[in-house]
Amino acid sequence: MANSSQNHTILSELDIYLFRSGKHTQMYKKFGAQPTEKDGVSGMQFTVWAPGARHVELVGNFNGWQGHDHPLSVRWDSSGIWEAFVPGLSSGELYKYRIYSHHDSIVRDKADPFAFCTEVPSATSSITWSTDYKWKDKKWMSARNKKNTLGQPCSVYEVHLGSWKKDDQGNSLSYQALATELVEYVKKMGFTHVELMPVMEHPYYPSWGYQSVSYFAPSRRYGDPEDLMALIDALHKADIGVFLDWVPSHFAVDGHGLGQFDGSHAYEHPDRRKGFHPDWNSSIFNYERPEVVSFLLSSAHYWLDVYHVDGLRVDAVASMIYLDYSRDEGQWEPNMYGGNEYLAAIDFLKELNSSVFGRWEGVHMIAEESTAFSGVTRPVHLGGLGFTLKWMMGWMNDTLQYFGREPIYRQWHHGEISFSMVYAYSENYMMPLSHDEVVHGKASLVSKMPGDEWQKFAHLRLLYTYMYTHPGNKLIFMGGELGQVSEWNVNAQLEWQVLDYPNHAGVQTLLKELNAVYKKEKALHLCDFEHQGFEWIAHDDNQNAVLAYIRSHGSKDCIVVLNFTPNLLENYQLGVRQKGKYKEIFNSDHEQYWGSGQGNKNITSKAEESHGREHSISITVPPLAGIILKKA
Repeated sequence: MANSSQNHTILSELDIYLFRSGKHTQMYKKFGAQPTEKDGVSGMQFTVWAPGARHVELVGNFNGWQGHDHPLSVRWDSSGIWEAFVPGLSSGELYKYRIYSHHDSIVRDKADPFAFCTEVPSATSSITWSTDYKWKDKKWMSARNKKNTLGQPCSVYEVHLGSWKKDDQGNSLSYQALATELVEYVKKMGFTHVELMPVMEHPYYPSWGYQSVSYFAPSRRYGDPEDLMALIDALHKADIGVFLDWVPSHFAVDGHGLGQFDGSHAYEHPDRRKGFHPDWNSSIFNYERPEVVSFLLSSAHYWLDVYHVDGLRVDAVASMIYLDYSRDEGQWEPNMYGGNEYLAAIDFLKELNSSVFGRWEGVHMIAEESTAFSGVTRPVHLGGLGFTLKWMMGWMNDTLQYFGREPIYRQWHHGEISFSMVYAYSENYMMPLSHDEVVHGKASLVSKMPGDEWQKFAHLRLLYTYMYTHPGNKLIFMGGELGQVSEWNVNAQLEWQVLDYPNHAGVQTLLKELNAVYKKEKALHLCDFEHQGFEWIAHDDNQNAVLAYIRSHGSKDCIVVLNFTPNLLENYQLGVRQKGKYKEIFNSDHEQYWGSGQGNKNITSKAEESHGREHSISITVPPLAGIILKKA
C-alpha cells in the first residue's frame, strides 16, 4: 500500500473543544481506528493523541512494520492530535503507532490507547476492528430501570473469568463457553447479577486485570469482542445484570502502553508524588489534564454503551481521592487548602458520575472506597461524589474479625457484629465478601472459621445468613458458594470436586435458597436503604452472643435470629410486634445444608411483654445458625 496514507479528519470542532475541556464522553466514536470512507473509497481513519510527538507513523502487518509510507499528520489546532486515512484497510489488521518524540531520541512503538481489539498476550499489537453485533437483550434493557435500581434485590456473584472453570485440556473457558455454562450456573444459583473482574486487556495475567493497558478492548484470552457481547447478551436474556470492574486509578507501566506514551507524561501525572503508585508499581492518571479526563470518561461510557453493561465497580477510589494514600510524610504535598484530598481526582469522579447518570437510567456506579470519606453515594448536586453504591468495607472487616474469634470469647466482642448498624444508612452500601479476602495468605472463608469441620461449615452458613438479612446489597466471590477450602488460585479453576461432599454441597444449596428467600421476601430488600426497614429486637445479648432484628416492608415483617455460639438455645424469648402464629421460613441449620436439624414448627405468640413489646414468642435457636421467621 505504498503512498496510500492521507490525512482525513472525522473530528469536529465540538469534539476538539470537549476533548480539551475534559468533557468528551464518546471519544471511542472518533479516536482509534475507525472504519470510514473518503471519496467513495473505504478504509480506516486513525486518530491518536500524542502532544509530545514530533513525528508519528502507522506500522503494521500491512506495511511490513515500516511506517515511512504511512505517516500521520498533526492537526493545525495545537490539540496534539495526529490523523491519517488508510484506504483499503479493514478489520483484522495488526498495527501500532511509531512515535518520535520531541523530548528524547527514543523511538516508541505504542499500542493504540483506543484500540477496540488486541492480540492475545504476550503479543502486544492493536487490531483494527469493527463489529455489527445484533443485540437480543431488548427486554432486559427496557426493564432495567426498574430491576437494576436501589431497593430491588441485588445479590452479586463476583467472577474471574479465567479461573472460574477450565476445559478438559486445562484451558480457561472461552466467552462462548461461558455464555452457556456460567449463565446456566448463575441462573441456577439465583444470583441477580455478576460482577466480572476487569476484562480490559492486561499484559500480566496474575494482575487479575487490575494492571490494564487497554481501556477499550476486552481480553482476547477468551475470544473476540463480539464473543464478550454474546456473553453479556446471554446473561441479560437470563435476567441477570452485569457489572464490570473498571480501573481509572492507575495503569500498567508496560512499554507498549500509556506510560511515557509520546516521550512525555501524556497520561500519567509528571509529579511522581501524584503520578506513581508505590503499592502497585503502576502509573497514576493525571486527573488535572482535561484530555486524560476525557479519555477516562469515554472509557466508562464505552462499556456502558457498546457492551450494554449495567454498571461499573470503580476500583481503589480511596487511592484516588487522598494525596497521602500509602505515602509517608514528605512523599505527598497538601492541596491548596492544606488538606490531603486530591481535588482534581474528586472533580473527575463527580464528572464521571454526573455524565453517566445524565445519559443512562437504571445503571449503578459502585465505589470500592474504604475510608470514612463523606458523601460517596450522595448525589453530586448535593455535594457528594455521586455513586449509587459503596462497598461496606467496615462491615466486612468487623464481621470477619468477629467470626474469626472462638465463640467462647465473643461475649466480650459482641459490639463488633452489631456495630455496622450504627452507620448502615450513612451511605448506600453493598456488602462485599470479595476476592481480596481469599488471597495472599488470608485463607478461604471457611478456613477462617474456628472449630472443627462441622463448626467451620456452620459458621460459614451463619455468615451468609447474616449477610443476606443485613440491610444492603450482597456480593460473594466465586468459590465462596462451594465452601472452597483452598485460597483462590488465579492459575487454577474452582474446586468443583468438593461438591461430592455433603458439607460443601450443603453450603451451595443454602446460598441458592438464600437467594430465593431474599428475592421473594420484600422485607429483605425493598427498604434496604431506609431506616424504617430495620428494627432491633436484641443487639445486647452478649451472654448468648445472639442478634435478633426485624426487617420490614410496611406491615410485612421478617424476624431474624442469629446464634453465634455452638449452644442450642431452647425457649428463647423474643418480643414481637404482632400477635398470632409464626412460621420458620429459613433455617441455616437444616439437615439439607449439613446442619443438625434443630428448628421450629409451631410458634404462637403470647401476651407477655418482652424487649419492650406487648407480645412475645418462645423459640429454639439452633447452634451456630440463623433463622428467619414470618407471621403465618
